[in-house]
Amino acid sequence: MILTDNLNVLWASVLFETLYRLGLRTVVVCPGSRSGPLAIAAAAHSRLEALPILDERSAAFFALGLAQQQGRPAALVCTSGTAAANFYPAIIEASLSHLPLIVLTADRPPELRFCQAGQAIDQVHLYGHAVRQYRELSLPEFTLLPYLRQTLCHSWQTALWPDPGPVHLNIPLRDPLDLRPEANFQRTLPENFFDQVQPFVPPRVVAPLPWQRWQEIQRGLMIAGPSHTVNPVAEAAAIDRLSRFLRWPVLADALSSARGLPYSIAHYDLLLRDARLREHLRPEGVIQLGPLPTSKALREWLTACDPPIWCLDPTGDNNNPLHGRCQTLAIAPQDMDCPPDPLPPNPYLKDWQDHDQRLHERLRRTFETIDWFCEAKLIYHLPEWLPPQTAIFVASSMPVRDVESVWPACDRSHRFYFNRGANGIDGTLSSALGVAHRGQPTLLITGDLACLHDTNGWLITPQFQGCLTVLLINNQGGGIFEHLPIRQFDPPFEAFFATPQQVEFRCLAAAYGIPYHCLRDWADVEAQLRQTPWPKIRLLEFRSDRQRNAQWRQQVLAQLRV
Repeated sequence: MILTDNLNVLWASVLFETLYRLGLRTVVVCPGSRSGPLAIAAAAHSRLEALPILDERSAAFFALGLAQQQGRPAALVCTSGTAAANFYPAIIEASLSHLPLIVLTADRPPELRFCQAGQAIDQVHLYGHAVRQYRELSLPEFTLLPYLRQTLCHSWQTALWPDPGPVHLNIPLRDPLDLRPEANFQRTLPENFFDQVQPFVPPRVVAPLPWQRWQEIQRGLMIAGPSHTVNPVAEAAAIDRLSRFLRWPVLADALSSARGLPYSIAHYDLLLRDARLREHLRPEGVIQLGPLPTSKALREWLTACDPPIWCLDPTGDNNNPLHGRCQTLAIAPQDMDCPPDPLPPNPYLKDWQDHDQRLHERLRRTFETIDWFCEAKLIYHLPEWLPPQTAIFVASSMPVRDVESVWPACDRSHRFYFNRGANGIDGTLSSALGVAHRGQPTLLITGDLACLHDTNGWLITPQFQGCLTVLLINNQGGGIFEHLPIRQFDPPFEAFFATPQQVEFRCLAAAYGIPYHCLRDWADVEAQLRQTPWPKIRLLEFRSDRQRNAQWRQQVLAQLRV
């Protein structure tokens, strides 16, 4: 029973009790006055975890990380004004990555808008098309509590199905914004008020599939792109069943659930840089699971071959930036019922497997000869050095590309997380903290610029419960730009593209109270990562030479042949 003599707090309390019964467990609250009733109600709820986080942009990416880990929406609360605008980058990422969020922005009442009242901006449809739904709630009234309950139930369902993503509820509130009682107001809700509020279970959708056409293709392959699936084990099992039935190789991005399956090909990015193999391995048909991997070599190869592509995506999203011959099938691999009898052995599959195995051996021998801090060697050895069951958050730019190219297949149950919807570097640290909060011990692989772009993420540390190791690859600037044509023009390259920053990470870590260690050599790297149990949080700095690493990738890695 919810009992209060303040209408705003009652309104907010019903809001959070409804969301809790729908499945909400975590509320991220940013400080402010207009959002006071929401903060009071969230903090008072006995079964919700309410986390105060100062910086709205950091808070939003933290909630995004939670949504990735938990597979359910987290709620975001902020006050009126530009506070809400700082949620926008994470909302864009949530939208493009199909991750659910409940965004609750407090607002001035209508009479205090557009009249120079403080901390008031136009928050109506603030996030445009980046949200699955926008609702402006009415001002609180006791008789409208059933309307509030129903609106929340529908918004929760919209955040989860049919296309998961953020929903925005704008919440106007009049004074009083604290716990002061209002004269002659004390109402009690009916005992059965929440009886019909139940968690939403998305329906299973089964689409007709072109089984006969697929079985006629002799040189077919599957491409498993980045996946935010809540159940990677079930998704991997479904991809395995399909590949075993068709006897097709699976070009498996490390950010998918499929790398390490019996038919998976880990080093397709390097294989497809070989002109002879590109022609030799030309496919007749492709099943694409989710978005395409990052690999430029893969995308160029598909464009040149122009095979028919069937893109499987439960949201029905358009995942074909190549604009080839593509048909979208709105279905998840887990919802596919494969025919019982597999097709005969396929020489095309064996060809891919043999090339992949030989390239893996070449990589192993190549890395054995390297004693300097090579970034690709670090990525190659991480599966061996990390404890089983480690969660891994991979930053954009060079880390995600090195992971795609050289991360070997393994069976140590590592799970990947990432922000690849908009492919930006903003919110990297905060998202990793969200992934690790009350979850698996987590490793963040990040460059120096991505880490510096989100240093306010360290402010979350007092509220953080879990284990996060930040593996900082500090190469003094944006390593990705070393691989672009602009590299040939300096100036302006170094100052305006590479943008090296003069920050001493030891001092930065000390300012936030973060344990810091500068890695000395390869033995030290291995020892630090193998250490168990991991501490709550720490920063490991891996200092590397940006130009030397770029030259090595171009002159050695890209030229490996099988």
